[in-house]
Amino acid sequence: MPTLLRIDSSPLSGHSVSREMTDTFVASWKASHADGQVVTRDLATTALAPIDAAWIRAIHTPADSQSVEQKALLTLSEELIAELYQAEEYVIGVPMHNFGIPSTLKLWIDLVSRAGKTFAVENGAPVGLLKGKKVTFLVATGFEYGTGSPMAAMNNIDSYLRTLFSFFGVTELTFLTAGGTIALNYGQDRATFLQPHLEAVQSHAQHA
Repeated sequence: MPTLLRIDSSPLSGHSVSREMTDTFVASWKASHADGQVVTRDLATTALAPIDAAWIRAIHTPADSQSVEQKALLTLSEELIAELYQAEEYVIGVPMHNFGIPSTLKLWIDLVSRAGKTFAVENGAPVGLLKGKKVTFLVATGFEYGTGSPMAAMNNIDSYLRTLFSFFGVTELTFLTAGGTIALNYGQDRATFLQPHLEAVQSHAQHA
């Protein structure tokens, strides 16, 4: 049974462009994967605590030596990592916040970036452990940051996420971006604006 992990990081609900894109992706994916299941992780409603010294000590303590308190500290991390292993494919909604990813997505990354879990070190070099996975990032940006645009250098989303997931061992990465969403705040018709972006999402999901 194919499994898709959907991750949303926008704090908005019905007004979120990235969430509308992930909605569209999931609907199209389910239509072409009748026997598939979707695991949903909403980072806006998941209690994600910042990494602290106690958490770091816990991940560096062997599992059979961890205290009850340390195991409790790592419960959410273990759950999030299990979701990554459960699914063969990921779709992640990413609105741009201050030229980068939302803080909730960064907290999720901190919780799943663990040696021996999502990567290992062999002969002094890192090796990704999430083999055979693929990920689609559905990005929404207020301005245009595409290649060749005047603001392209300000986009820190694509390079960071590509680096991170490649580090985890994921080699099939796709980025679909709805740029210029600020126009929706100035009278641009939402359906007209989103149509080409949602069509691109549908087409990709059907062949994912």
